Amino acid sequence: MLATLGTIGRRRIAVRGRQRKAQPEPEPVPVSTTRATVIDVGEPVASEDSAAAWLAGAGEGELAAGLAVLNRALHAYRIATTDPRAHGIRRHDALVARLGYGAGEQVADGLWTDARELIAPVPRQRRSRMPVAHARLAALLTGRREALVCEELALRARLDLDERREREAALQLRLALDAALAELSADPAGLALAERIEELRALQASVIAAAEHALDGRLHPADREAAAFALGRLEAALRARAAALAP
Repeated sequence: MLATLGTIGRRRIAVRGRQRKAQPEPEPVPVSTTRATVIDVGEPVASEDSAAAWLAGAGEGELAAGLAVLNRALHAYRIATTDPRAHGIRRHDALVARLGYGAGEQVADGLWTDARELIAPVPRQRRSRMPVAHARLAALLTGRREALVCEELALRARLDLDERREREAALQLRLALDAALAELSADPAGLALAERIEELRALQASVIAAAEHALDGRLHPADREAAAFALGRLEAALRARAAALAP
């Protein structure tokens, strides 16, 4: 169930060109937020005591499962509306996250009999990678470095794999690996990455096979494992490249 909270009516501007003068210190403009309620319509709980016991033991795992359901719905919306900029959400995009239980009419309206709010855990990020990432961002923004095509393709493959769109991931990975082998071989860090490039080249056959099976609509368990492993090695090579080029 989706509901928009604090909806603001569209401001009607009677100024030629539909513009008006901006104030030097404008007040923050209120924004609307969306409440998404994921309802488990499986086997109902036997009693309120059982529901309370479930809630006492529920946590981030249950929230992640609900978030996966929501992201599948958002992906379906993206396809149905042909909107390429529609996207899913991450755990830390939520302003508030709650787990709870209630009667049918309650949960349909985003309400509950009892619920608990989950405090978002602090994102884990290796400190050793942060300076490299910051330096890389500065280099990209100033134009001193350009992003590789394979980097964007690898990110798309990772998202598809994490969201269990395995056929899409296999096809994206084939493109990402082909681009990586071409780009890294001609890259300023290519010599330093020679062993990693050869490792990626050795994985190419299994990636191509997975992509061919994805086209046939019959991705095998071995294909999934091969794609996940190859993507991990490609990501490792790209991290090594970023470190090698860091000032």
